[in-house]
Amino acid sequence: MENLGNFGSWSILTTNFLVILYLGLNGVTLCSILHLANAQWRFQIRHMACALAILWPIAFILLLILLFNGDSTFWWLTHKPEHELFLTHAEDIGSTPGYLNFTFLATREILGFLAVTTLYFLFIKFQYQTEIDSSYKAQRRFRNIALLIPFAYFIYGSMVAWDFEMTMYPEWHSATYAPYHFVSNFHMFLAFFVIFLFVLDRSGKLTKPFEPRIFNYLAQLMLAFTILYTYLYFTQYAIYWYERFPTDMNRYRNMMYEGLSTVWWTFLVFKFIVPFLTLVLTPNRHNPRVIVAVACFIVVGTWLERYTWIAGSVPPKYYHLPMTSAFDIIVTIVCFGAAGGAIWWSLNNYRFTTFPLLRGGKARPAVKGGEAATKSEG
Repeated sequence: MENLGNFGSWSILTTNFLVILYLGLNGVTLCSILHLANAQWRFQIRHMACALAILWPIAFILLLILLFNGDSTFWWLTHKPEHELFLTHAEDIGSTPGYLNFTFLATREILGFLAVTTLYFLFIKFQYQTEIDSSYKAQRRFRNIALLIPFAYFIYGSMVAWDFEMTMYPEWHSATYAPYHFVSNFHMFLAFFVIFLFVLDRSGKLTKPFEPRIFNYLAQLMLAFTILYTYLYFTQYAIYWYERFPTDMNRYRNMMYEGLSTVWWTFLVFKFIVPFLTLVLTPNRHNPRVIVAVACFIVVGTWLERYTWIAGSVPPKYYHLPMTSAFDIIVTIVCFGAAGGAIWWSLNNYRFTTFPLLRGGKARPAVKGGEAATKSEG
């Protein structure tokens, strides 16, 4: 297992890929949910949420890098378990199910990414058309595409959860891991979006400032998804704990009590204890600064959570605590520096609204009837 000496550092890149991927996807996912729920406040934030779609190309580049260097990304490709925590059967790891065939994995990941981003792009396009066309046909077409978004998110999120996290430990399976994964990442997006809006609001650059109550609405969603996330986490853990099957609990024990124990308990505090105890108090959900502080805990906690599940799939001697090497720091700075630059460019050049998002930014020219179309959509 000599190549696994780099697995901990390479897991940093995988973690950054997942975070950037879900930040890009969930802007549209949030807009779709708010549209289907007929939330009127969606009109104030939906263009800023969809502007985050600029992260898709960065996520795709990271995906190709991870697949190209598959031996470092998926340790099971060339190695078998050599640690007592991983010895569950006598057969070689090469006898894994057909789902772990690398050619099949790379194909489904690339095609799945292209299919989902195409669907999400159509959502953004049709959303823009409802602003310039108040006809029933335009409104119905947009609603139909909005109906597909949650299903696409669930299916694609399940595939990503299985490929990049759950099957990193090939013989470990959880029926609830997929929803645990994509709910956790939507939880992270809500937190990031709060920070994103707070920074834009304080910058004074928005051409159409949103109402302060938006922070309260997002805080309520953050609290709801904190509870849902915690439920999904303890659902799978409780089942394995009561069963006391070694093949089920070994992965938990490896992460909770071995090399990543500090990180494990930290992300649980950041994603459950801090958000719940803070946001459950009504006054805190009306204080933007408190909400943003909680959001920072959630974002950091989710990053640590992703790294724990990925790197912790191998014995402790093959990984290290995150951000303790130059490679970890440089790769993370490059990934999120590129993401930040792309978002700034998108805000200044967003082409799917009749008004610029930022002062001095560019937008398509307004079309007569656009305001009426927006009201009709609402």
